[in-house]
Amino acid sequence: MASPARATVYLNPKVYRAAKVKAAASDRSLSEVVNAALLLMLKEDALDTDAFDGRRREPSRPFEAVLKALKRDGLL
Repeated sequence: MASPARATVYLNPKVYRAAKVKAAASDRSLSEVVNAALLLMLKEDALDTDAFDGRRREPSRPFEAVLKALKRDGLL
């Protein structure tokens, strides 16, 4: 595995404090907590991409048609 890359990030002070508490409570470093959170976000993105790719051949419906149907049904 490659050596870790350094980065400067600017966090909301309350988010920073919560992350530090999370790191201490789980006996991990702040870097480990941030890496885990970023990996989770990227995995979710990968799942979304896979889902979109799997549905690529499904017929689509224009958004305007959806809005028109909602108006027709009295929902908008």
